[in-house]
Amino acid sequence: MATGSGGGGGGGGGGLASNLDGQEAASNSAQSGAVAALSNVPACAAAPPASPPVLGLHREPMYNWQATKSSLKERFAFLFNNELLSDVRFIVGKSRQAQRIPAHKFVLAAGSAVFDAMFNGGMATTSAEIELPDVEPAAFLSLLRFLYSDEVHIGPETVMTTLYTAKKYAVPALEGHCVEFLTKHLRADNAFMLLTQARLFDEPQLASLCLDTIDKSTADAINAEGFTDIDLDTLCAVLERDTLSIRENRLFGAVVRWAEAECYRQQLPPTSENKQKVLGKALPLIRFPLMTVEEFAAGPAQSGILFDREVVNLFLHFTVNPKPRVDYIDRPRCCLRGEECSINRFQQVESRWGYSGTSDRIRFNVSRRISIVGFGLYGSIHGPTDYQVNIQIIESDKRITLGQNDTGFSCDGTANTFRVMFKEPVEILPNVSYTACATLKGPDSHYGTKGLKKVIQESITGTKTTFLFFSSPGNNNGTSVEDGQIPEIIYYT
Repeated sequence: MATGSGGGGGGGGGGLASNLDGQEAASNSAQSGAVAALSNVPACAAAPPASPPVLGLHREPMYNWQATKSSLKERFAFLFNNELLSDVRFIVGKSRQAQRIPAHKFVLAAGSAVFDAMFNGGMATTSAEIELPDVEPAAFLSLLRFLYSDEVHIGPETVMTTLYTAKKYAVPALEGHCVEFLTKHLRADNAFMLLTQARLFDEPQLASLCLDTIDKSTADAINAEGFTDIDLDTLCAVLERDTLSIRENRLFGAVVRWAEAECYRQQLPPTSENKQKVLGKALPLIRFPLMTVEEFAAGPAQSGILFDREVVNLFLHFTVNPKPRVDYIDRPRCCLRGEECSINRFQQVESRWGYSGTSDRIRFNVSRRISIVGFGLYGSIHGPTDYQVNIQIIESDKRITLGQNDTGFSCDGTANTFRVMFKEPVEILPNVSYTACATLKGPDSHYGTKGLKKVIQESITGTKTTFLFFSSPGNNNGTSVEDGQIPEIIYYT
């Protein structure tokens, strides 16, 4: 695919009716940001595009020009942007930037259903000149060049307007080349800008790739200038994701920056009340319960964006048991891309298992690197109830706590296990000894028996992970390899 930078040209709104007219204004407003974000993208080697004709230019016919063109492609390429044999002209762009571009109805109708309807449909135009004030001249020339010769001439300056034009005139092959160009040059620092464009132009494949890039490099993406330029719906689409790789307090700081920028866009003073107002439906998507109490106290609690009662409830959620319910998501974000797996080390379930304030513990090691995201724990034998629990993973030899969470879970009185998750994945290395700990407060529960010393888990891709279990000495509530709590380990490969 030959690519190269197209020239500039006038933008605008209105003009030929199509399903993209409502997007044109938003596209033009984002164009300068797109050029800036893609400005260091090198243009691929290509023949320089032909200069668009100036208003009123007429080319004299060449006698026997056909003899110099050995293929159909060469003959049609020769007619591109040429007055010779042309039967329609387009006035493209607005005011002084407008250009008159000659074309051939047959070629355009053969390559575009929109042009076919324009020239041959029931309401076909009879005008010899057609005004297109909402299309960039450079983008329109890129479209015509593709229709005449299958050549693709796009670059950082023209890719967005060419994408718009390709969609407007229903040329999906050129649209695909534009998306491919954007995908090839997708980076963390332009992911949000391209995500906005992908949503605007309804390009789900590009949007998905942008979101994957944001997941993998969340901190770099939100620090880029394009983050504060996104619209509220795009912000919400990102905040809803479980796969962002960033601490929640840093994500909150970025959201506050976005709110300040949105206040300026709406010509509002950037007060706490106005920030809360412009955030609207995005604010409940911040997962405040995933912060530590210190992170919450240093940031959100002092921001003025939350109501006083919300601040109090969240402080109570962090510090007291039983924890009050809060109106914010407490599901951990996990940036892992592998398969979620779980192993159960017991073959049978019995009752009853009591709790006296000490922790249930089991030591283990694994055969390959994994990331543990939580445990499955047994619940009450007395029917539905709530438990308070502290879970931990400790590197046994160094006695270093690698991850922990003070939380709770509800059980339904069955012998099932119930998921209790860490706030962040805990990386586990092969052949290193770790201790899984769970300190429960609540009524007597079910427990596991006939425990296994070795559990081998095979993923759907055929990858095997081997767990070896050992009893943990010391202040243990009685859990061992053979019996007890902590039946399940939930992890990603």
